[in-house]
Amino acid sequence: MNFSEVFKQSNQLCKVSPDGKYLATCVQYRLVIRDVNTLQILNLYTCLDQISHMEWSSDSLFILCAMYKRGLVQVWSLEQPDWHCKIDEGSIGLVSSRWSPDGRHILNTTEFHLRITVWSLCTKAVSYIKYPKACQKGLDFSRDGCYMALAERRDCKDYVSIFVCDDWHLLRHFETETQDLSGLEWSPNGCVLAVWESCLEYKMLLYSLDGRLLSTYSAYEWSLGIKSVSWSPSSQFLAIGSFDEKVRILNHITWKKIAQFEHPAIIDNTKTVYKEIEKRPAVSSDEMSLHDITVASSLFSTQSKYDISPLPVQIPVVKPDPDRANPKIGVSALAFSSDSRYIATKNGGFQVHSLNWHCSGDSLILIGKDQLCLCYMDADQNNQ
Repeated sequence: MNFSEVFKQSNQLCKVSPDGKYLATCVQYRLVIRDVNTLQILNLYTCLDQISHMEWSSDSLFILCAMYKRGLVQVWSLEQPDWHCKIDEGSIGLVSSRWSPDGRHILNTTEFHLRITVWSLCTKAVSYIKYPKACQKGLDFSRDGCYMALAERRDCKDYVSIFVCDDWHLLRHFETETQDLSGLEWSPNGCVLAVWESCLEYKMLLYSLDGRLLSTYSAYEWSLGIKSVSWSPSSQFLAIGSFDEKVRILNHITWKKIAQFEHPAIIDNTKTVYKEIEKRPAVSSDEMSLHDITVASSLFSTQSKYDISPLPVQIPVVKPDPDRANPKIGVSALAFSSDSRYIATKNGGFQVHSLNWHCSGDSLILIGKDQLCLCYMDADQNNQ
């Protein structure tokens, strides 16, 4: 396993383009585009304020930067660096912004989730969708880009509406068997919609495109439930991460559990365990003024290296604060490789904020609080 040098980033904003050629990172109000192979800077864009959210278009030709505090969205073009687009939501505010699958429409969610505004970059037309629910993941598109599933809250009940993305007309509308719907996600083949409850209850529901309930899965009761969900690219497996620090894999035929992975405090059965060691270069102060020391310290950032730890390895246990909401326990991130052979999981309050596989399936991007690095899988040695 090899690692690149460390690059700066803000708000964990780091994403590989869908075609796998570019790596975009945000540093305050600047957007940096790098070549994935050489990691050299190709383009540098300056936004009007600090970037809160960044997202690639499906064809990797455009990139969206949202500034929620100012209710602004800026769109940049990689083919035409001089072209850009600005969307101002005005006094109604902005809490979320994302691309449609065709890469030519932008969906903005206003404050208090009053509505979703659909902006067209081609025709400049505007459409509005009412009653979106404020939840963890209340909107998702099918992989083929034909349909959009939206979680809604009406009359104290949860509903799911399915829209056709060509003209944004309503195709299906049905009530879900949930008390407080927390999220939904399409399977990659677009045949099944996974819907899950809030963390107060472990409950996963599988719906067909026409709104039929296919199956319900619950691993346990009377405890904090589902924290993360991810489909495999083949649509054959559904991974569910929960607050009990376990990952359960469901199959697509019977929707029963076929595998379970845990995050033990002591690791003794893994081939290779890497431990990050941080070090800061020493700055001599014998012949340097206070100003020189300050400048020199800013030039040298903390460096990291990864050593192989002998087994068994004791993992530090973080004890959550029972008086605070959203405890840092449980599996909070899941990511399948492109060939569905590997799954990366993140448990507890570790410094890795998110996991992203490269489209080739041979490298994993780890995003921390202020840094990112690339991990390359060694297929010959089958390192983990």
